[in-house]
Amino acid sequence: MSEVNLAEVQAAKIVDARGSACPGPLLEAKKAIGAVSVGQTIEIWSGDPSTKNDLPKWAAKIGHEFLGSLAGEGYDRIFITRKK
Repeated sequence: MSEVNLAEVQAAKIVDARGSACPGPLLEAKKAIGAVSVGQTIEIWSGDPSTKNDLPKWAAKIGHEFLGSLAGEGYDRIFITRKK
């Protein structure tokens, strides 16, 4: 996997799940990934610390690519690219 500069990733869809506790951000991500085309990236904003662990596992299980996460102001920005 090539190194991705997450600050430069242009997400096709941003999911603001900052008010959601687990499993809310994961459910929001599942809905959002279906709304973008294969090869496009979604960015999930979550204040729930477990989301950083849950979303990479979900992406791997489903077959999407977890690009990484960035720290926002009191939340995480998590990037996943749809692969199928």
